[in-house]
Amino acid sequence: MAQATSLTDLGLTARGGREATITGLAVDNRKVRAGDLFAALPGVRVHGARYAGAAIEAGAAAVLTDAEGARIAAPALDAAGVAVVVAEDPRQALACAAALWFGEQPGCMVAVTGTNGKTSVATFTRQIWEELGKPAVNLGTTGVEGAWQAPLAHTTPEPVTLHRLLRDCARAGVTHAAMEASSHGLAQRRLDGVHLCAAAFTNISQDHLDYHADFDEYFNAKAGLFTRVLPQDGVAVINIDTPRGDEMAEIAAMRARSVIRVGRAPAADLRITGQRFDPTGQDLRLEWAGRASQVRLPLIGGFQAENAALAVALVIACGADPDRAIEALAALTTVRGRMQLAARRGSGAAVFVDYAHTPDAVATALQALRPHVMGRLIAIIGAGGDRDTTKRPLMGRAAAEHADAVLVTDDNPRSEVPAAIRRAVLDGARGTGAHAIEVADRAEAILRGVDMLGPGDALLIAGKGHESGQVVGDTVFPFDDAEQASLAVSALDGGVA
Repeated sequence: MAQATSLTDLGLTARGGREATITGLAVDNRKVRAGDLFAALPGVRVHGARYAGAAIEAGAAAVLTDAEGARIAAPALDAAGVAVVVAEDPRQALACAAALWFGEQPGCMVAVTGTNGKTSVATFTRQIWEELGKPAVNLGTTGVEGAWQAPLAHTTPEPVTLHRLLRDCARAGVTHAAMEASSHGLAQRRLDGVHLCAAAFTNISQDHLDYHADFDEYFNAKAGLFTRVLPQDGVAVINIDTPRGDEMAEIAAMRARSVIRVGRAPAADLRITGQRFDPTGQDLRLEWAGRASQVRLPLIGGFQAENAALAVALVIACGADPDRAIEALAALTTVRGRMQLAARRGSGAAVFVDYAHTPDAVATALQALRPHVMGRLIAIIGAGGDRDTTKRPLMGRAAAEHADAVLVTDDNPRSEVPAAIRRAVLDGARGTGAHAIEVADRAEAILRGVDMLGPGDALLIAGKGHESGQVVGDTVFPFDDAEQASLAVSALDGGVA
């Protein structure tokens, strides 16, 4: 039997006090069924209210929208006589209604925001919980992973999808969940109905300025995790080593029950006091509550220490024993597409794949690899189409400043002319005086990059990470950087990969 409830029970009030029996929620008019509440939300290109008539014809019992949406859809709404909920912030109203509709969530939930590191921190948090015997998942860019698994189309799904997933996780026995909170998801109130125990901030640098008006708006979207979503009895975990980290800690302190500061600075509560690198990982020295611990971290890249420490702090914030949480770091495994060792040549030269797709992320990844590499460091980079154009030359500059050789290739050009994107990246790289090579075909670029490797060298293939396709125009072609790296090594070394 279908679930049924009233608008009032979903925390919604219709115009004129009209009531309606709701049997489902929908944000896509093509998926509306009889009895659904249709959320007609303002969009980037078009207002969802333009589809209210189609939703009503499909059987929608009520429409949730804003004042502008009510004006746009007035003819259809008046003719149908359905219940209409006009909210000042319909996205937030939908998020809270979805939480009430689906009801169940894992009992212990955390969220991670920041430009870079969200996937790693969320995944490491889940892995630590698993080491402590907790049924756990992480949700985000790589889908739902862990004790229950499912694909995701977006880093932070819209509320109906998100809360359906959380209910299914809870019913499958998942008690702990770590999710990524993108700036889009926060700005669009997708997390507002999630009950968090703790929330973390990794870092911030230029990204998504094609969506946000400026950098301050982007920062404020991230800050919304602490000013609006995290409950007052929640704990904030903040990387204070990053630019504006102290500012975010101050913002969080105005709402959170407590703030755990993470980093190398003396003010950090969980402090990284030592780090030693070798070809297969690193050793860390951490201090918590006046006690020092040393642990093996089997991950490549200095920045992984920050990600791992943030994950430990989140687990501690949720009540775990600090010593056991720190000890669990020794069991962490690489996140797919995040500084992933994809292949190794017969000479020992290594090929890594990383999702770095911002100037700061490219610089950070290359700097993090350097201590593990005895020879040359080679980088393959590109930039996505239909995204922030200002970061393209900055990405080229970052690669040229931190690598010994740079190959510029296509990423996901989408609807743009690939050559124009490559030219912008090349201009940034060559502006440093460095010699950068342009290779349009990504598979060829990877083959050439692998061919350039000598003993002790390393290659970083940046930009696409875990992605299994390349978007050209409206077509997604199968393409996996790690797979291509393995094929290149096999072709060049006669089957050794």
